[in-house]
Amino acid sequence: MPDTGVETGIAVEILSQGTGQALETGKRGDADVLLVHDRASELQLVEEGYFVDRHDVMYNDFVLVGSPDDPAGIKGVESVVEALAKLAAGGHTFVSRGDDSGTNRMELRLWGEASVDPAGSEWYMAIGQGMGATLTVANENLAYTLTDRATYLSMKDELDLEIVLEGDPALFNQYGVMAVNPEKHPHVKYEEALQFIEFLISEEGQSLISSFQIGGETLFFPGLGI
Repeated sequence: MPDTGVETGIAVEILSQGTGQALETGKRGDADVLLVHDRASELQLVEEGYFVDRHDVMYNDFVLVGSPDDPAGIKGVESVVEALAKLAAGGHTFVSRGDDSGTNRMELRLWGEASVDPAGSEWYMAIGQGMGATLTVANENLAYTLTDRATYLSMKDELDLEIVLEGDPALFNQYGVMAVNPEKHPHVKYEEALQFIEFLISEEGQSLISSFQIGGETLFFPGLGI
């Protein structure tokens, strides 16, 4: 974001929220531009007129992490849906963000595909917190959780958790950027939002995204990715 401010001359005030909360903030007109990761919901809200000028801007993926001894025997399983069904059948502890974030929405969709309703199960911990806190709780409980790869990599040295499943196409994680519709909320800074979006999707912005690394590993990849 500092690079964005330098290039556009716009002072960017960041409000960090999970995707569900961020979408509601934008719908109320309490933000000018959103960077979120629930593509289906984003496109639906553009269709409904809440947002405009949406672009796929970058992507990474989700991974399933757990304790190194992997009590559920997930390592070697290729399908995340199969892995979740296996976790549920064995009653292995799973920590959920439970906060209506993009990650939480993805997790719930995957449980649905596994024909599992985890709510209320003794092994299912929905904590209503962000990804960092969720990883910490999973670590403390030697539990499994679904995380975006970027947050896991940024915290890996503090955790005893390992990636037990990755690479399933179902775990693709697309980020989109879009402006709040000024016809619904005339007070929003629409021109500045467009400048912000145009910088992110520009060659320079995309290059900055692809060069962002932690420990030599790239956290995000530019554009659509598929």
